[in-house]
Amino acid sequence: MNYSWLLIGAGGGLGAIARYFMQQYVQGRWPLAWPVGTGAVNALGCLLAGLALGVLERHELGAAWRLLLITGVCGGFTTFSAFALENVGLLREGNVGLAALYAGGSVAVGVLLASAGYWLARG
Repeated sequence: MNYSWLLIGAGGGLGAIARYFMQQYVQGRWPLAWPVGTGAVNALGCLLAGLALGVLERHELGAAWRLLLITGVCGGFTTFSAFALENVGLLREGNVGLAALYAGGSVAVGVLLASAGYWLARG
């Protein structure tokens, strides 16, 4: 039986808990007008995802470690890290234009749809 979902779930739970505490800490420490806690989580998540990918490739660690650390921990901490790594993959393949389109398009569509959902729910 494949237990990949357990690795993802365990890592995701740890990542989500870490996200909550870091976001609360940063936002409480630097109460700015913009969500600095979320920004800090996204930035750190991207750094951690990149570090994890580099270490996994350098030491040729198996898929289970990738599921636990990147999909689980980093994914639970912030899905922004997955988005950033996908763009790194496009850049590594030389698809600079596609990476720019994906990054800009994802942000634009995400904000548009979040706004639409908000206004639809408000009635």
